[in-house]
Amino acid sequence: MKADPSKSTDSVLYQGRYLRFLQDNDWEYVERIKAMGIVAILATTDTGKILLVEQYRTPLRAHTIEIPSGVAGDLHGNERETLSEAANRELLEETGYLAETIEYLTEGPVSAGLSTEIVTFFRAHGLTKSADGAAPISEKIVVHEVDRKNLTAWLNEKHAEGKLIDYRIYAALYLGT
Repeated sequence: MKADPSKSTDSVLYQGRYLRFLQDNDWEYVERIKAMGIVAILATTDTGKILLVEQYRTPLRAHTIEIPSGVAGDLHGNERETLSEAANRELLEETGYLAETIEYLTEGPVSAGLSTEIVTFFRAHGLTKSADGAAPISEKIVVHEVDRKNLTAWLNEKHAEGKLIDYRIYAALYLGT
């Protein structure tokens, strides 16, 4: 559950288009502006392949391997979307797959010492490939369909290539078993 910002007496150090930097006594932290939360989706095809996405992440100056994920409520016209609606939207945008059902798994802080963000994990059931994905061109997402049996070796190979492996993959797999 996200903290109630109306109870905050924190001072704003800086506000950009997407982030607000705050200070509470000696503690500095950030929060997203115009966002309902973060969604992360464990999506497995009927043939047992796990959908992963690869993209360049500017803050890290590196390519990452992640489960499909994104921000809820940040797009004009979608400010009131539910987290499950955002999960299905992000799954379609990033992978081109639609889910018949989206199942809530759990939620928790992304980086409790730095950010107010809460990530909500979902599992996608009944996947249907409907498009090539419609992520913004700037994201340049590559979709990987990886057999669950070979996942650890595949991730190790990608790590050896210099790609960063997002911890949410492991959390989602744990939650999804």
